[in-house]
Amino acid sequence: MSTPGIRTVTTAEDVVAAGRLVAVSFDHLDANHYLIPDETRRLEAMQEFFTVLTAHAANGAGKVLLTEDGNATAVWFDRTVEPTEPDGYAERINAAAGEYADRFAALDELFEAHHPTEPHWHLAFLAVHPDHWSRGLGGALMDHTHGWLDKEGLPAYLEATNADNQRVYRRHGYTDMTPFPIVLGDPAASTEDGVASATFYRMWRNPGAQTVTTA
Repeated sequence: MSTPGIRTVTTAEDVVAAGRLVAVSFDHLDANHYLIPDETRRLEAMQEFFTVLTAHAANGAGKVLLTEDGNATAVWFDRTVEPTEPDGYAERINAAAGEYADRFAALDELFEAHHPTEPHWHLAFLAVHPDHWSRGLGGALMDHTHGWLDKEGLPAYLEATNADNQRVYRRHGYTDMTPFPIVLGDPAASTEDGVASATFYRMWRNPGAQTVTTA
């Protein structure tokens, strides 16, 4: 398997493309279904959410990578410095999410309450188009960034969304943190408009952690 070409996102067009790619790639996840239960609005609203954050990373808060074929993207935030909020963030999310805006606020609070304080880089989104899963694109994007993080002696952090993702991240040197699962919503609640909760799994990679290849 050849290594895909990778570029840093700098243009508005690429930011929009990356944001949509994340929304499409994550559309099956409980998190997206919990945040926007209305399936007729979900993709558009989630695209706006991911695009706002992708633009913020690309504009100096971190780094956004895109494979040359446009089928995979990684959105990183630099947490070696004090985090900032995108301009107009609340207004844009409120407009996109409507009556579900409080769920996004709860997500932000949950993530920030459990975010590590040690300086690191945060892999906020790693997305591969569903038609191109299991082709090594996500791994290539991680290896690209892990290479320079290792040279700088910097760790990485992420929130995995399911067991399959956890296995991938473990192969790339990430280990489970304590607490490991963090939950958005109420798993015990009954709901008529979608899933009642979404669980995320905190994972950490020390600099120099080795990628484990499997047959």
